[in-house]
Amino acid sequence: MIEGSRIRLKTWQQAAVAVGSAVGALLDPRRADLIAALGETTGKPAFEKVLQRMKSCPEGKAVLLERPRVVSANVGHAWDLLENTFGAAYARFMGSRNFSPDDRPPVRFMDTDELAYVTMRAREVHDFWHTLFDLPTNLIGETALKVIEFEQMGLPMCLLSVVGGTARFSGKQRKLFYQHYFPWAIRAGMQCTDLMCVYYERHFHEDLEDVRRKLQIVPAPVVP
Repeated sequence: MIEGSRIRLKTWQQAAVAVGSAVGALLDPRRADLIAALGETTGKPAFEKVLQRMKSCPEGKAVLLERPRVVSANVGHAWDLLENTFGAAYARFMGSRNFSPDDRPPVRFMDTDELAYVTMRAREVHDFWHTLFDLPTNLIGETALKVIEFEQMGLPMCLLSVVGGTARFSGKQRKLFYQHYFPWAIRAGMQCTDLMCVYYERHFHEDLEDVRRKLQIVPAPVVP
């Protein structure tokens, strides 16, 4: 749930949680709870800007009004859609990795219901972005997506994740990333529409390539 489990922190407490989460996430990048806490305690100004952009966009405003959640009960029908649709592509992405949309950690450190929802929405559409940009979930793919997320939302956590991700690259991975994925991610993040203002669930039934064109998304490069 978004409501009911949030914790109000004083400034020094936010700083302490941010530092502790950053250190913990660097030591163990699999700790989604620490990454989430880092994003919340350092990202409030960025999320406030995202909220204002969503309020000024008709589709974003509809998302804020209806507050859809990306959970199994709401997106399960994607598995039944035609193969060429965005929804079916998302279902294949999730199913092939045995991912569940219900696994996202709750929002704990946002002051208002609106900011808490925007934070959760950003967390829950992550796999939609993987699908649309055709990015794998390995270290290179996740780091490239964090570049796009930083350009889209300006979250410090995304920048820190890029730094942490590239630090763990092997020499071969680093060369591959900076030659192919990094320049693509910079261009892709800048040229696509404001992705936080998209009501993705309303586009599930549409052709995947049509959705990409509509959102001005260029998929990740095919690297030999």
